[in-house]
Amino acid sequence: MKAVVLEKQGEIKFKDVPMVGQMGPSAIRIKIKNVGVCGSDVHYYTHGRIGHYVVKKPMVLGHEAAGVVVEVGSDVKGFKPGDRVCMEPGIPNGRSRAAKLGLYNLDPDVVFWATPPVDGCLIEEVAHPAEYVYRLPDNVTLAEGAMVEPLAIGLQAAKKARIVPGDVAVVSGAGTIGIMCAISALSGGCSRVFITDAKKEKLAIAASYPGVTAIDITREDALKTVLAATDGWGAEVVIEASGAPAVYPGFAQFACPGGKVVLVGIPVDPVPFDIALLQSKELEIASVFRYANIYPRAINLIASGKLDVKRLISKVYPFEKSIEAFEHAARLEPDIVKIQIELP
Repeated sequence: MKAVVLEKQGEIKFKDVPMVGQMGPSAIRIKIKNVGVCGSDVHYYTHGRIGHYVVKKPMVLGHEAAGVVVEVGSDVKGFKPGDRVCMEPGIPNGRSRAAKLGLYNLDPDVVFWATPPVDGCLIEEVAHPAEYVYRLPDNVTLAEGAMVEPLAIGLQAAKKARIVPGDVAVVSGAGTIGIMCAISALSGGCSRVFITDAKKEKLAIAASYPGVTAIDITREDALKTVLAATDGWGAEVVIEASGAPAVYPGFAQFACPGGKVVLVGIPVDPVPFDIALLQSKELEIASVFRYANIYPRAINLIASGKLDVKRLISKVYPFEKSIEAFEHAARLEPDIVKIQIELP
């Protein structure tokens, strides 16, 4: 079946390949309908690698997806053909120690869509384990279903931050994940979230959410703004979602004494930390690697109307224009948050 394949760095093609995944008694076959173009997909396209993950052979792209059930394995309960679903892209070893502890995202043997050498879901159909497939409520569209994956990262960050109602948060980076972290912090109880970036167009989108205050770092001193707004105390929660190396040396300055810092963005190379600053404030440091047991919460929040993810979908391309979609995403235009690809 047709798929969008990264042949090598800088080269994407349409190819006929076998269905991704294996159909069996505990699996569900799904016709893919919407796929988000993630920053990681673009990075593999433009750089051929992310950290230790290197593209060494052709790989089907895509891991943010929603679709329609076509076939249900004989052991699967609660699903039927025609159900609208979204899927967690990571399949852990259920017998691993990490999985048994509920930390299946940290399973070293996890098989994650579009992470070399694993094929992704930008293909006409996939087979996926039923335990990582989630039915979408009637009022949640397939386009929204494909946004559950990035939202899950934001919610994982909010969970790690252990937000207390009324907390103030600062988020660094107003891309898809940064905005997801900001609205997740609000849903978790933050009274106000400051989000920083150098791109005014993305900041305008972030600031369209009530409770989010945008700070354009090319025009104002973000630290002074946050300190002024908190009577010099600082923010209870600081979330680094940009992965930009220049942010790391001083990002902890935004945190109040005893505050929490959550690392979400992944810099390409090692970055410096001011350990003395962290210690002098006794800051709690947490990190996020994907998510675990978050998808149902994300779906429920979207269905409730409390989190509007539709406004983050900047442009939708038809499947046959997928290569154009990736070229567009790679240009990093400031008014683009999320590009999706829609399959027939």
